[in-house]
Amino acid sequence: MSAELLLFLASASPRRKQLLAESGFAFQILLPDETAEDERLPHELPEEYVRRLAFQKAKNVADKVEQGIILGSDTIVLCGESILEKPVDRNNARKMLQQLRGQVHQVLSGLCLIKKANNIETTFLDAATTRLVMKPISDEALESYLDTELWQGKAGAFGYQDGNDWIDILEGSESNVVGLPLELFREMYQNIY
Repeated sequence: MSAELLLFLASASPRRKQLLAESGFAFQILLPDETAEDERLPHELPEEYVRRLAFQKAKNVADKVEQGIILGSDTIVLCGESILEKPVDRNNARKMLQQLRGQVHQVLSGLCLIKKANNIETTFLDAATTRLVMKPISDEALESYLDTELWQGKAGAFGYQDGNDWIDILEGSESNVVGLPLELFREMYQNIY
């Protein structure tokens, strides 16, 4: 294995930061420019979309450093044909949760690792999918959750880590639902050398 390269997390997500730290990774946060993200392209499949956004974030940060391993990630919730990203306000969050209520849905995360060393860039790109179901919670329970404001900054307007007993994982990575599929990340990180 070559000399260890510094890992850069191209994300402001406190959940990604926590997951990496708890897994024992040493890293620095280097945020991508706001222009690194853009809208979903016409006819772009959800998995293509999250992979592209993860790449754009990682590439933006890779262009700012001489060397290192850059981790870019993006997460969405897919309910039927609807892509649910971070809610813009409480009303938007309510609509998302009402749409998810009683439904099986998916959390998709795109992961991009760019290894930059000796003027060579190598890119690894993949995605993880986790299937979940939200129980048919009452309007009162939904409003109580909205009151906590824990939905802010979370794709689909919910956080699995918030201890909600109305979200169950059916298949896939739990850490993916929190914001970073650690199993896939570890596999990609080991292969990057």
